[in-house]
Amino acid sequence: VQLQASGGGLVQDGGSLRVSCSASGESFRTYNVGWFRQAPGKEREFVAAIRRSGGYTYYADSVKGRFTISKDNAKNTVYLQMNSLKPGDTAAYYCAADKSVILSSISNADAYDYWGQGTLVTVSS
Repeated sequence: VQLQASGGGLVQDGGSLRVSCSASGESFRTYNVGWFRQAPGKEREFVAAIRRSGGYTYYADSVKGRFTISKDNAKNTVYLQMNSLKPGDTAAYYCAADKSVILSSISNADAYDYWGQGTLVTVSS
């Protein structure tokens, strides 16, 4: 499966943005999908994940209540709706997918085999 992330941009503190991850080459129905981000000079960190059915979602504490991950299997796309954005959310956002991520590894980047290119989100103060 090939992943394409899009939707990044510049937004003001407190604003909203939605980034998308589109899959091609294979149906997204059988994949668990995660979003990770990496700020300059920092390590990649987990943001959110969704199980392949779309029924279960998981979030990093830093984004819980502000970000929402959703999955549209018919469109082969996963979305990350980001509200109440802060300058600390500035980073390149990456989507990742894997068929067999177990729950205990859902936030571990090494558990995902397929990655899209990053889409840059910049939050200005």
